[in-house]
Amino acid sequence: MSEYYVYILTNKRNGTLYTGWTNDLVRRVYEHKNDFVKGFTKKYGVHTLVYFEQCDDYDATLQREKQIKEWQRKWKLELIEKVNPLWQDLYDELLKNS
Repeated sequence: MSEYYVYILTNKRNGTLYTGWTNDLVRRVYEHKNDFVKGFTKKYGVHTLVYFEQCDDYDATLQREKQIKEWQRKWKLELIEKVNPLWQDLYDELLKNS
């Protein structure tokens, strides 16, 4: 069974937010951090992983990403602060656990 992730990156606390999905979170965040991904995250320096959730189903992952993208900014901030109130970069924790 595959694992999928929905994640949120930022450039600073309460800064620019980017929501995405992937089946390899460590690889994908690494790509964002090193500007291998052209576009929004590179343009705005959005490299800090502040939120992620795991899903076991591809369709549910896409639906969840779409849902979060459509949310008001306030709701996204509340989601992040619920699990990561200090807005710490969760990437290092991912590396330790992978």
